[in-house]
Amino acid sequence: MSEVFITSTGSFLPNKAINNDEIEDYLGRIQGKDSRAKNRVLKQNGIKTRYYAIDKDQKSTHSNAQLAVGAVNDAIQKSGLRTTDVELLCTGTTQADLPIPGFASMVHAGLDFNKCEVASFQSVCASGIMALKNAFAQIKCDEKENAVCVGSEMASRLFKASRFEAQGVDDLPFNAEFLRWMLSDGAGAFVLQNKKNENGISLKIDWIDLKSHANEFPVCMYTGKTDNKNEHEQTWLDYPSYEEASKAGAINLQQDTRLLDKVIKTGVAHYFDLIDQGKINTNEIDWLCCHYSSEMFKDPIKELMLKGGGEIADEKWFSNLSSKGNTGAASIFIMLDELMHSGSLKPGNKILCMVPESGRFITSFMQLTVVGDSDTDTKPYPLRKIESPELVINNSETSEWLIRNLTQVWIDFENALLKVPVIAKIQDGTLSLSDYKLLLTDLRQQVIDGSQWISRAASNIDIELFELRSAFIKHTAAEHKDYQMLERNYVALGEDLEVIQNGEKNIGTVSLTSFMFQQASKPNPIDLLGSMFIIEGIGKRLAGYWGKMIKDQLNLKDEQVSFFTYHGVADENHFHNLEEALNHPEMNMAVAEKIVKTAKITAKLYTMQLNELGNY
Repeated sequence: MSEVFITSTGSFLPNKAINNDEIEDYLGRIQGKDSRAKNRVLKQNGIKTRYYAIDKDQKSTHSNAQLAVGAVNDAIQKSGLRTTDVELLCTGTTQADLPIPGFASMVHAGLDFNKCEVASFQSVCASGIMALKNAFAQIKCDEKENAVCVGSEMASRLFKASRFEAQGVDDLPFNAEFLRWMLSDGAGAFVLQNKKNENGISLKIDWIDLKSHANEFPVCMYTGKTDNKNEHEQTWLDYPSYEEASKAGAINLQQDTRLLDKVIKTGVAHYFDLIDQGKINTNEIDWLCCHYSSEMFKDPIKELMLKGGGEIADEKWFSNLSSKGNTGAASIFIMLDELMHSGSLKPGNKILCMVPESGRFITSFMQLTVVGDSDTDTKPYPLRKIESPELVINNSETSEWLIRNLTQVWIDFENALLKVPVIAKIQDGTLSLSDYKLLLTDLRQQVIDGSQWISRAASNIDIELFELRSAFIKHTAAEHKDYQMLERNYVALGEDLEVIQNGEKNIGTVSLTSFMFQQASKPNPIDLLGSMFIIEGIGKRLAGYWGKMIKDQLNLKDEQVSFFTYHGVADENHFHNLEEALNHPEMNMAVAEKIVKTAKITAKLYTMQLNELGNY
């Protein structure tokens, strides 16, 4: 049995925050009239701002799946987990974009994941906890090493004025109108793993407990029928047509607000059951993340806790309902994402999460323990202005064209590098020692091949192009031992030399070196000057810069990062050799075009190599 940790959190809230005065600008006014119930509901629920994935014309700006994808990408980007290594994707939502297929399949389709197991959970607020419980159980019993869970909701499109106007109504019954002022859009996601973060804090999942009380209560929040009095009433699918179901109001999302008091009492009763079982010790709880849909429910919950002897002090309650809105299944994810990055959590803190669901009465709880080092310094480094390494070559129409086009290739390349996970971590100050060791291991395999393809290229350059052949030979002579510097850095980190020497090329390295050797095998492969521009440019402009950031954030010694810091200096000379080669008298526009094309391909393949670290 493994421990299970939430190692990263993320969220996605679409568009800008919408204040209370703007709600009907987005949802629309039914028959052009302001709502009479809106202000009363908003005063009670305490929500000040929320987010909608629709615009003022009530057109969708995102799908529910796109909200989920945004949250997952945010969580993954902050984690040490590669997208291609995700083993399980669990989703929770009230209503997916499509009735068929499952929501997890639609989210998976939008992600850069490999094949993985998926699980779609459809309920209301508790569906996110159901997704978490599945992932928790599979990692706990060693079925999986990691999982990604996401809760996502897009309720706004259910509340468009045009939907109700099509039913020929001027006003809505309160049960149908109430939720228009309660629910909004957003998604939150967690990365779960069987190991905690090397840097910073993780949230160990102590337990998750979920109970359905549907055997005791009627539906409370529902769609698909017109009321909750008759269990045998036909559902929306039993009407002769979808249009008739809609006109009857059977597709409206409704809530029987008279039952909400019972939801609160049922949730608190579950809370005391867990105290009796010894799962909750109120004296140990440092934070209570309670997903209540309205501030008006907070005091009754607190009062019931107090009466039963299970009070949790007010300063320990954490909620972002007023600023992020009620996003149903996503709420607990978005809440924990904000708390985890608030700087307030300390190792050893206990977090109790409470997620009741009014659909047909589900209550759920989860307890987390903060582990790791909250004092880890993860300062982001300032982004430098993106600019191409300066090329100093003779003035001519061809050279000016070449410089102009190589500059654009470089700018595209450096922009793409900032999105590569390992580079983003270096820049954000979140690189782990494991990440760095993996970078050294994978780079070694490419660096060995580097001097070999340059040698092959030199051997295929005719003697009439002596200066160019000489430039290639100088280049390989300068670099053929660089892999040994990588190995020394790796060993200086306390690692076994045999491990790095027996490493494999990742799939990006295979692609990069295969292309290089193919080009180097052609007669007079002068276009490889484009490759040298990219690779020597990395040395001249980026290697030393990356090396300083790596050394600083991981507290390393010079001998542990010398491969990077050396190239930051030495490649100034290497770049001068490249400039001499580009000044060759045989340079013409046809050759220049080939050089630029090869530079583009090399930049793409080098980026791929870094994106595929660890993928063999």
